[in-house]
Amino acid sequence: MKQSIKFFALLAVIFTMASCSNDDDDAKPDPNVMFETTLTGPKEVPANSSAATGKATLTFNKDTKIFVLNVTHDIANPTAGHIHMAPAGENGAVIFPFTSAKSPISLTSPVLTEEQVVLLNNGLFYVNIHTEAFPGGEIRGNLVKK
Repeated sequence: MKQSIKFFALLAVIFTMASCSNDDDDAKPDPNVMFETTLTGPKEVPANSSAATGKATLTFNKDTKIFVLNVTHDIANPTAGHIHMAPAGENGAVIFPFTSAKSPISLTSPVLTEEQVVLLNNGLFYVNIHTEAFPGGEIRGNLVKK
């Protein structure tokens, strides 16, 4: 009987020790923050009646302070495309030009400044696609957190 008690006590100690974990193995939180927008003519300043549309998704890495932007749209002959800085309803300066505005568009940013990070997080980056018919911009959308 004493042997059985010792055996079960030893077994309990082994199982207890095996179930203990090292607290430093917690998973690191995902550093990526997602932003998105739909691009339309009525969001332009001034608004227009273009039937064209587009979609932009931006993945921002909080650790590296770099984003990757992907844009698709249905405009046959875009003349330019950019990321601008301004709230919805206002025009702003170009901060990241696209090398080509033809869909699909992919852009990897340089390291953002702290000011640019604040602007992005507050919805003050917008995507704009220009055409000959709408030289000021045919479709636009401000990027917002998902």
